[in-house]
Amino acid sequence: MEIKSVGVVGAGQMGNGIAHVMAVAGYDVLLNDISGEALEKAVATIRKNLDRQVSREKIAAEDRDAAMARIRTTETLTDLGETDLVIEAATEREEVKNKIFETLVPSLKPETILTSNTSSISITRLASKTDRPERFMGFHFMNPVPVMSLVELIRGIATDQETYEACLAVVDKLGKTAASAEDFPAFIVNRILMPMINEACYTLLEGVGNVRSIDEAMKLGANHPMGPLELADFIGLDTCLAIMNVLHDGLGDTKYRPCPLLSKYVEAGWLGRKTKRGFYDYRGDEPVPTR
Repeated sequence: MEIKSVGVVGAGQMGNGIAHVMAVAGYDVLLNDISGEALEKAVATIRKNLDRQVSREKIAAEDRDAAMARIRTTETLTDLGETDLVIEAATEREEVKNKIFETLVPSLKPETILTSNTSSISITRLASKTDRPERFMGFHFMNPVPVMSLVELIRGIATDQETYEACLAVVDKLGKTAASAEDFPAFIVNRILMPMINEACYTLLEGVGNVRSIDEAMKLGANHPMGPLELADFIGLDTCLAIMNVLHDGLGDTKYRPCPLLSKYVEAGWLGRKTKRGFYDYRGDEPVPTR
């Protein structure tokens, strides 16, 4: 099956990035969100990011204009039924994703491939709630999508080879690199990354170092481009906590126990950059550590 059109569920940070790269690669994109305001913001963000790529000579102005022309938006989820590939990029909560699939599935073409951008939830379990587990898989982009070159492709227990190869062809057309992961909690990247961030939270909680010293130590001592607490703020502390809970529940090992300090920040609504406060306070001209 040749994929020509892509439906994206969710117009947030990940969804608008996915729509961006798909449109640049030549796919017709239908972007969905329950909020018209979110859709308007997403289109503006895509335009701004495409303008930045033009200014840096990554793409030509005519390619930007052609990409923008390929993007349509809708607040009606079932409109995505006309597309060849659907990528769900809603919030990292299983009950939300299942509700989306329940609403969407009756409108899909029989041959449509259904995928999730989940960063940690079982693909097999999500697929089992649909009518097409053999045509369902994980399609996990890294953030920020236009910049990061990796895509994790995760097969559930029922995913067939044709579906995998069709998704692999899409990744190739995007100019990105696929990493094939088995369907275990958090897959590859977050299975390794999130425990490091969680350990940084414990290091902060125990007073081994403060926010700035922990981040500087990892940037200068391990050559990481961002410190783990700065990175957590960028990802979203609620997302980090959700993934740690998936790891802890799914693997049953105490080494994956979410740090109480991470939970406390999420309870406070200090989720990182998106709420202007997390391990850093972003309300001023420069980020200021909150501990």
